[in-house]
Amino acid sequence: MSHDPCVVAKIPTDHEPMKPYAVRAARCDHRASDEIIYSTLRQITAPLTRAWTRLEAARTILIKTNMVWPPEKLRHYAGRRQEHVDDAVFRAVLRLLRERTRARLIVPDTTLVGGGRPGRDVNFLPLLAEFGAEYIECSEAPVRWFDVPGGGILFGRYLMNGCLAEADAAVSVAKMKNHGFAGITMTVKNLFGLCPLPPLGRPRSYFHHLVRLPCFLADFGQLVNPCLNVVDGLVGQARREWGGEPRIGDALLAGDHPVATDVCGAWLMGHDPAADWPTPPYRRDRSTVRQAAEHGFGTLDLNQIDFATDLTPPVAEFDSEQTDPLERVGKWLCSTCEQALFFRDHQRDLSARYANEFIFLQDREVVWHGPDPHHLGSRRALSGARPDSALWLKFVDPDETEQEHFELYERALPYFAAQLRQHASTP
Repeated sequence: MSHDPCVVAKIPTDHEPMKPYAVRAARCDHRASDEIIYSTLRQITAPLTRAWTRLEAARTILIKTNMVWPPEKLRHYAGRRQEHVDDAVFRAVLRLLRERTRARLIVPDTTLVGGGRPGRDVNFLPLLAEFGAEYIECSEAPVRWFDVPGGGILFGRYLMNGCLAEADAAVSVAKMKNHGFAGITMTVKNLFGLCPLPPLGRPRSYFHHLVRLPCFLADFGQLVNPCLNVVDGLVGQARREWGGEPRIGDALLAGDHPVATDVCGAWLMGHDPAADWPTPPYRRDRSTVRQAAEHGFGTLDLNQIDFATDLTPPVAEFDSEQTDPLERVGKWLCSTCEQALFFRDHQRDLSARYANEFIFLQDREVVWHGPDPHHLGSRRALSGARPDSALWLKFVDPDETEQEHFELYERALPYFAAQLRQHASTP
């Protein structure tokens, strides 16, 4: 796969059809003023005509930004937020939207600390007030089912806050980081925070789960489908999503499709956009962007993206952290698939015994059941004397309202098994 990006994009002619996706990236010094950051973002978003056509016609714009975190726990490096979108970048996005649209701006997310909502972890409320934007707590009513266009990869439908139905267009503002579980986290992974928490929604561990996570994120990307996607790479983070190593990237990135934007972002980080488990940075599970593209949402091919940049990859040294040997991770992935297929084959009996409860399956046995798995702790500890055998979490709904696609596990199991065999045979 090759691509030779240039600073100024070539304008398609009548004989050269417009590519289906557009992404722009530019160098922006992490020490730059707010005004320079805004000017750079304005420059790289200006050619994204498909995005602005939708945004300028919208009455309500949903903005998901990766910023929720208790203020006392925010990490900074070289004057910028290290793990979250920097205030200056988010301010520039809000300013652009206010200048180019008359829409109502809503910023949904989930408060993770106690003591009422929004909690102190919604640390950007003054910034929202500055631009007349509204915070919406995703874990509060109304919550309803939303169907994934095309039927979804993992589930056919997801419980979401009703504000999603109000939005005519969506924006994702993310940080450039590696992720210990997902390999990379940018504009698609950023959408995870839209999940409503119990009692109205599912526990985060339900989706942040082996085999499920990349497919869930691909579904969510298609469900929300942000038309403007911004990545803050002024200062990023390598190794893992929390507590990792800071990286100065001096980069801003924007695109009109979340998968295409993340593919270009992965390339700028020095990763192969087409890589998949167990190729780094995908050391723990499959690639989200690959899952999405293989199911028709976006592309992995840089040649299908109208991509222009003055940056040379890698903008910094990025890679995920290897927390476990490949063989163990492979056994987890295979046994996760096996438990899901066991549930499918015994769904009637399990529904009769555990209806409307969560269950953990391990080695074809229910090792826990109850109304709330949130406080059970690490699955490493729960696995007990069988550390290589994964636990699979399922809400037992006799009506299978969420419409889990068990054929996903049928496809994934031979893939993981083949990769394990190949690794075992490699000297």
